[in-house]
Amino acid sequence: MDWVLIVFVLFKGLVFIAGMVFAIKWHYDKEKKKGADPRALLRMGGKLGAIFVLLLGVVLAFTFGLARMLGMDLSLP
Repeated sequence: MDWVLIVFVLFKGLVFIAGMVFAIKWHYDKEKKKGADPRALLRMGGKLGAIFVLLLGVVLAFTFGLARMLGMDLSLP
């Protein structure tokens, strides 16, 4: 039963990654039709990806910090 949580978290992560890739691709294709600079658009996509990963780390650290403060056992068996 412990593997169910791992599978669900991995699936959720894959769904978020796929959604992010398709969103960046959609914006890239949209701007490409307008004649925007592709390098600037890729740079912006990279910045947004880095911000997303950074915020994800902050939320994860906050969650684990709060769980530890409340006395929850987060160790794996």
